Amino acid sequence: MWNGYKVHISETCHTPTDAQAATGSNSTHGVNGTDRRPPNLITNVTTTNATVPDVVMTSVIHQGLARRGLLPAERYLDTGYASAELIVQARERHRLILITPLLANNSVQARTRNGYDRAAFTVDWDNQQVTCPQGQTSTSWTPCRQRGAPMIVAAFPASVCRPCPARTLCTSAKHGGRHLTLHPRPIQETPDAARAAQTSHAWRDRYKVRCGIEGTIHQAVAACGLRRARYRGIKKVYLEHIVSAIALNLIRLDAWWNGHRLDRTRTSHLSRLEPALTA
Repeated sequence: MWNGYKVHISETCHTPTDAQAATGSNSTHGVNGTDRRPPNLITNVTTTNATVPDVVMTSVIHQGLARRGLLPAERYLDTGYASAELIVQARERHRLILITPLLANNSVQARTRNGYDRAAFTVDWDNQQVTCPQGQTSTSWTPCRQRGAPMIVAAFPASVCRPCPARTLCTSAKHGGRHLTLHPRPIQETPDAARAAQTSHAWRDRYKVRCGIEGTIHQAVAACGLRRARYRGIKKVYLEHIVSAIALNLIRLDAWWNGHRLDRTRTSHLSRLEPALTA
């Protein structure tokens, strides 16, 4: 029998701009090149069985941070922790902005990039109508529940879709017209805006700050042996993770207090090769 556990780590994310604002300086380096930027510190660890999906723990982690007054204004997550519902929930409950790449639209049209996917349609929420790229409007707007979640199905009439010259780009239905399934407005608009934003270079540069957590995981493995549980039972393993997080924070604070320069974010070999490949 093998027992597996998973640890979810949250830490602060300091950028050069943050350090300049905190020190009132235009530089993040002090005398003799010492780094004045404060170290990133672990603020929360949560331990679960290995089979628990990451997305299930997002709200739990937020509640734990909120109880201790440690919720930031922004959180940077990987894709496994996010959904449109959670982004809206965090904004409404905690005034918290989640910055994370959302999974791409998995419709046939979006996957093949050959046809009209969800983004090609214009939704008029006030009049409960959808307009297709050919200028036709839907004739029905039906609230329903799918897999326990509220949804909306907008349908176009077969009489309009059948003779449409772009039918093959829109739907594979042989008899009826195109159906578009939507989330309620706040939830639907969130992934649409997020997917549009995450294609920009500005968003990608902003999201780079999350790379620090990968270094933290490596440090936890190298310094604290976090890959191997020393005890049986999730409560004991959670205690081990708490002690490991405290140890990492002390290591970082000791280095900072004694003037040892903090490690900088490294560029992988593949990333360094990329400019040469595109030149």
